[in-house]
Amino acid sequence: MERKVYMDYAATTPLKREVLEEMYPYFFEAFGNPSSIHSFGREARKAVDLARDRVAKALNAKSEEIYFTGGGSEADNWAIKGVALANRKKGNHIITSSIEHHAVLHTCQFLEKQGFKVTYLPVDEYGMVDPEDVRKAINSNTILISIMFANNEIGTIQPIKEIGAIAKEKGVYFHTDAVQAVGHIPIDVQEMNIDLLSLSGHKIYGPKGVGALFIRKGVKITPLMHGGAQERNRRAGTENVPGIVGLGKAVELANENMEASNERLVKLRDRLIEGIFSKIDHVRLNGHPTKRLPGNVNMSFEYIEGEALLLSLDLKGVAASSGSACTSGSLDPSHVLLAIGLSHEIAHGSLRLTLGDENTEEDVDYVLEVLPDIVNRLRAMSPLFAAKEGGCKYV
Repeated sequence: MERKVYMDYAATTPLKREVLEEMYPYFFEAFGNPSSIHSFGREARKAVDLARDRVAKALNAKSEEIYFTGGGSEADNWAIKGVALANRKKGNHIITSSIEHHAVLHTCQFLEKQGFKVTYLPVDEYGMVDPEDVRKAINSNTILISIMFANNEIGTIQPIKEIGAIAKEKGVYFHTDAVQAVGHIPIDVQEMNIDLLSLSGHKIYGPKGVGALFIRKGVKITPLMHGGAQERNRRAGTENVPGIVGLGKAVELANENMEASNERLVKLRDRLIEGIFSKIDHVRLNGHPTKRLPGNVNMSFEYIEGEALLLSLDLKGVAASSGSACTSGSLDPSHVLLAIGLSHEIAHGSLRLTLGDENTEEDVDYVLEVLPDIVNRLRAMSPLFAAKEGGCKYV
């Protein structure tokens, strides 16, 4: 039987059984609408409140500062559009980075068409934002800074605490897209001076289609959704009770197991990176070598098309990605890899392998067994490889 190895945990994760077990009753016996005042509704409301408490505890926030959404992308949209529209009289300038998820970048581009000004900060070769660049970009019209906590493609973890301190000093709201960070990196919204934070369930072994936005008390923000009084009049629509219950349980489990999980993932990650470097030439690691997500490996292989690499790995039972799962159908090179200075040619040959709970040393060794042959076969067919003697050496 063909071996199956899933290494695309940054795209999505399987639902943990403990999460499903907690969700199950809310599909059947406890199916009430949380807005109803009868016992069925009260039971559903109690479950939603417990989930809110669990998410708040994981972030060191207050329960009333947690608002449930349909996912991370909705949370990003709400944070940015909501703050921009509510504070338009104060200013019209937003600061973000060039490597954000498209849920942030496309939202900012939308706002530019509405008359807002957006500064897209550059990053260094590791994909790191310089906090001093943030400071220099702030002007009298700046109303929001939005910098992701950890990058979904290359895994680089940003200096969030330093950026938060600058935002607080300057009196500017600070939002972070923490979809990839929650459950993997300790987060304290008080210590880090975060005003708004987006998260998603399906990245942490929770259900798809549910997320949350932390909004610090006092932040001026308009609703994104209208038509109901749910989420304290800020997010209309009947709550997805089973999804919210699952998100709360998933966040709780991720935080409880974070230290042990990270220690295991870092060992597997480093084994995979070191193995690739030892077995394959003309390859580079994308992202920061140490300040990166514990399960993230992103490599560029010279003279190869990433799509051919993915399809070849898939034929060997290995599930991977060439970048963000949200843009995997695009033929354009990753905007993140271009932002860290890679050429279109090198960026096209990228491979993202993201590890998770189910991965083992045997999985890593299997990838290291099949990957060199695939790379050699694809390079043998590449006119670029034939034309360049030896190519570029990356360390």
